[in-house]
Amino acid sequence: MPHAVRSKLPSLTGLRFFAALLVFCFHITLSNSPIPPNNAINPFEDQELGDTLESIFSKAGYAGVSFFFVLSGFLLAWASRPGEPFVRFWRRRLLKIFPNHIVMWVLAMVLFAAALTTPLGAISNLFLLNSYSPDGSVYVAVNPPSWTLCSELLFYLLFPLIINLLRRIPPRHLWAWAGVMVLCMAGVQLVTLYLIPATPVSALTPISVTQFWFGYIFPPPRLFEFIFGSILALIVLSGRWIPLKMYQALLLCLVGYGVAQVVPFVYSFTLAMIIPIGALICTSAAADLRGGNAFLASRVMQWLGNTSFGFYLCQGVVIFFGRILLGNETYSSPIALLVVVGFFGATLLGGWGLYALVEKPAMDRWSRPRRVPVAAPVPVLTE
Repeated sequence: MPHAVRSKLPSLTGLRFFAALLVFCFHITLSNSPIPPNNAINPFEDQELGDTLESIFSKAGYAGVSFFFVLSGFLLAWASRPGEPFVRFWRRRLLKIFPNHIVMWVLAMVLFAAALTTPLGAISNLFLLNSYSPDGSVYVAVNPPSWTLCSELLFYLLFPLIINLLRRIPPRHLWAWAGVMVLCMAGVQLVTLYLIPATPVSALTPISVTQFWFGYIFPPPRLFEFIFGSILALIVLSGRWIPLKMYQALLLCLVGYGVAQVVPFVYSFTLAMIIPIGALICTSAAADLRGGNAFLASRVMQWLGNTSFGFYLCQGVVIFFGRILLGNETYSSPIALLVVVGFFGATLLGGWGLYALVEKPAMDRWSRPRRVPVAAPVPVLTE
């Protein structure tokens, strides 16, 4: 598709915030914190209400993370140009994640993580390698939400190779390869269920720590979502996307989320929502090509979308450490709701701070090679 047609996709920027919001709702309703002493995050004193909210949002975090992984593949394939130097691409992507990550790593270490984290956990998290360890205390070390950046880093490192291979696929075969990626995701969870040790069972999930690690945390299996997103971008660019309406894609997401609530636990990680997520992303991109979605493209939603990465990344400090500061107390429903709103405001403020003071300045300053001024020609003196 010509460069002019590969326009910006403001609807996807707006959607990013809702994905990050799903993760926030998942975190704020947890009955167990990933930070020792693993007390409840959910602030509701009414246990029935608290349990109901936790049940409603119990798959929201998985859906949000999967959305981000598919979206990463989609956007990188959408923007990719043949012949782009690998080093230039890698520099831009590393600058996207590491400045925010390092700031939050330092903040978490100062506030709580230094007293709770082993040297291996701290160092491996700093370099975004901790998700390769099946040790639960390592893969959520320091700033727990940053485990996803280990997968993103792997995606970025491999993308130049991946996109070169995907470009060789004839357009008529793209849908078949998208289906292969979904089958690979199913295969990962079959391995998780039947080949990964199921004991001892985790105190935080209905499966073992090792099963949770392999089926959800371990970066290589998450590549299938990323590649799936890249293939979907090529499908849209080739004009082969199904003409869904936005409400149809959203309805499909609701159905998928309902399925995620009832299927065996490991299938809620990716499988239950992967097709709805892909449909939502492709439908939004196709809508942008036709003129866009006024709501998602609005200034407010663009601002929220731009801050979504910071909003996601600072949740480990704001929510998990914030609840420790409050003594993990529970409150009457009206007060608990105000606590949730307060944590949302603090997380949003933190996300804006990371975007405005760290992420954007770093990208503006270093993401592109500096132009070397061309010296004026030296006049040649003639006799």
